[in-house]
Amino acid sequence: MSALIKIGIIGVGQIGKMHIEKYQAVSGVQIIAVCDVNADEAMRVAKQYGIPHVYSDYRELIARDDLDAVDVCLHNNFHEPVTVYALEAGKHVYCEKPIAGSYADGRKMVETAERSGQKLHIQLGQLYTVETKAAKQLIDNGKLGKLFHARSTGFRRRNRPFVDGYGTATFTRKETAGGGALFDMGVYHISQMLYLLGNPKVSRISGQLYQEVAMNEERRKLSAFDVEEFGAGFVKFENGVTLDIIETWAVHLGGLEGSSIVGSEGGIRFTGAVSDTEPNRFSFHTTIADLDMDCTVNLDLYDIRQHRLAKYPEAYDSSQHHWIAALLDQVPLLPTAEIALNTMLISEGIYLSNELGREVTADEVRELSVSRSVHI
Repeated sequence: MSALIKIGIIGVGQIGKMHIEKYQAVSGVQIIAVCDVNADEAMRVAKQYGIPHVYSDYRELIARDDLDAVDVCLHNNFHEPVTVYALEAGKHVYCEKPIAGSYADGRKMVETAERSGQKLHIQLGQLYTVETKAAKQLIDNGKLGKLFHARSTGFRRRNRPFVDGYGTATFTRKETAGGGALFDMGVYHISQMLYLLGNPKVSRISGQLYQEVAMNEERRKLSAFDVEEFGAGFVKFENGVTLDIIETWAVHLGGLEGSSIVGSEGGIRFTGAVSDTEPNRFSFHTTIADLDMDCTVNLDLYDIRQHRLAKYPEAYDSSQHHWIAALLDQVPLLPTAEIALNTMLISEGIYLSNELGREVTADEVRELSVSRSVHI
């Protein structure tokens, strides 16, 4: 592949614009085309960013023989058909999270990428934070010992899409989003924990979904709000490790402690999310000389040193930086598609457990998952 990666953006809504902005800071990439069913908005965005080619049909964009890859920035249930079409057309694909609207659709995407030999990358932004990189360093150097439990947390006080004034109603409807807080936010935190745990195979899942916090009734009606605002779950993996989950768009609390991982020799707590108090910060906990140690970490100096020592210092600065570095063969692509698919298995398992009122197996989720794809 050449030293300049040429890509097309499919979808120029809120997320598409964010991706375009991210690419502005990445070297070795050129956005040569955008596509959106809203042709006027596509034209406006192309003019704003100096992008030469504009389409309203993604198939026409994908047909360009000068494109190396496409970036799919559509709503969840549109991910699978567009991604599969692009992969089968010989294009590498970067897709916004979650991987799709269901496990069945995500699995088809992964299988198509494997069969076609094209790269599939999913937007899992938490993998590139300095906290995640520091945690990986501690784990890989054995400082946590044998890992046995993790906690995934995500918090908003009252910031549900549309009904609380943020985003559009497409986030609150199963027909376009597939799910609520777990699909929108939980994917970031669950995937972060899976990455650090080595993406273990899921055995069993239990969970419960809620939509209990009062909302403006007119906005509720307009939004057709039929997804969860709060999800809780518990996961058992085949290797004996466990994971508990709490993800919320709305809850009457001042905040939640950050996610955490514990092992036989130490533990890590990540920065928490709060609305009105000082959050807990990244910390490492262990025992030295029979003394219990609660350690702060100089993440800034760690980050500076890693950049000084790395052959490709920007390759893990963001999901976009990593994607382009991988396409340029500078670094191996992280297994984001496999991690995202495992995240979807867990999320859908929580939905199925809530529906059946019992713990479910990973095999049940795989067997009962159905496509939610919407073709455009």
